[in-house]
Amino acid sequence: MTSATAVSARTQPPRRDRQAMWAGVAFAFIFTAIIYLASPLLEPVRATLLPDQGAAWYYWKLPEPTLATRLSVWGMYLAHQLASFGLIWYAQTRVKTYSNGLHPVNWAALGVNALFIVLHFVQTHIWYDGLAQDVSIFSSQGSVIVMLIWIMLMENNRRGVVAGKRLPIGKRVIAFARKYHGYFFSWAVIYTFWYHPMETTPGHLMGFLYTFLLLLQGSLFLTRIHVNKWWMFVQEIIVLAHGTIVAILQGNNMWPMFFYGFAGVFILTQMHGLGLSRRVRWGIFAAYALSAVVIYSERGTKRLWELIAIPTIDYLGIVVMALLFAVGIWVYDRLRGSRPVEIVPTSGD
Repeated sequence: MTSATAVSARTQPPRRDRQAMWAGVAFAFIFTAIIYLASPLLEPVRATLLPDQGAAWYYWKLPEPTLATRLSVWGMYLAHQLASFGLIWYAQTRVKTYSNGLHPVNWAALGVNALFIVLHFVQTHIWYDGLAQDVSIFSSQGSVIVMLIWIMLMENNRRGVVAGKRLPIGKRVIAFARKYHGYFFSWAVIYTFWYHPMETTPGHLMGFLYTFLLLLQGSLFLTRIHVNKWWMFVQEIIVLAHGTIVAILQGNNMWPMFFYGFAGVFILTQMHGLGLSRRVRWGIFAAYALSAVVIYSERGTKRLWELIAIPTIDYLGIVVMALLFAVGIWVYDRLRGSRPVEIVPTSGD
C-alpha cells in the first residue's frame, strides 16, 4: 500500500453500517447473557410444566393458559410483525438506494427490534407463554428451513448451488425471490422469536442469540454490510452449530445428521461464495470426509442416509421453490393479459 493510499484509507469516514453491525452483535451476546442470568426467576413457572409427550410436544408452555397470557404474546407479536413489514415497505418504496451508512429507516428498525426484544423478556417473566401454546412446533422449525432454502435460491447466480455450478433458474424467479425475501424472512424470524418464551436451556440461549443476529441483519437493509458475503455467511452457518448442539442435548444420538448435513451444504454450496482458494476448499472437504469415515465406521453403513438427509431436503426445496415462484409469475402474467412486467429487486438485494 502506498503512503498516499494509506493516508486516504485513514481519512475515509468510518463505515457506520459496520459499526452498527458490531454494536448489534455485542447487544445480542449481552442480552443472551441477561436471559441466562434471569433464569432463577422462572423456576416457579417451570415447576408447573407438564411432562414431555414426544417430538410434536413443546415442553415450555403453561398447562393452563389464560386470556391474558395469549393476548400478551399475540398482541406483541403482531405489533412487532406489522412494524417490521411497514419498515420494509418504506425502505423499498421510499429509500431504495444502498449506503455505507445508516438510513433513518435503519435506525428505526434497530430501535423497533431492540424494543421488542426487551418487551419479550418482560412478557416471558410476567406471562411466560410464547406462540407455542397455540401453534405447532413444526411451524416454527419449518419457517426457518424455508428461509435457509430461499437464501440458497437467491444466491444461485452469485455462488451457484452445487460446487459453484448454477441451476438454470430464470432471471425473473431470482428477481422475485430477491425483491420479496425481506417480507418472508421478517415473518420467519419474528414468528420464531415469539414462538418461544425466553427460557435458558442451551438450545434456547443459542436460538435466541441466532435470532438476535437475524433481526440485526434484517434491520440493516439497504446498507453495504447487509450484502457482505462473510456477514451473510454467518447468518447461514450458525444453524450448523445450533442444530448439532440441540441434537446432542436431546440425547437421541442424531447429532451427526445435523452436523454432517449442514456441513455438507456448506461444502457443496456455501463455501463457494467466499472466495476461498482451491487448496483451502479441498482441505475442508478432506477434513469433512475423514471425520465422516471415522464417525460412520462406528455408526454403521445403515446410518449413511444421515449424510444426505438435510442436503436432499435443501436441494429439492430449491427446485420446488423455484417452480412455485415460476408458476406464480406465469399465472400473474396470464391474469394481467399483457406482456410480462420486469421485477426489479430493491431492499436486501
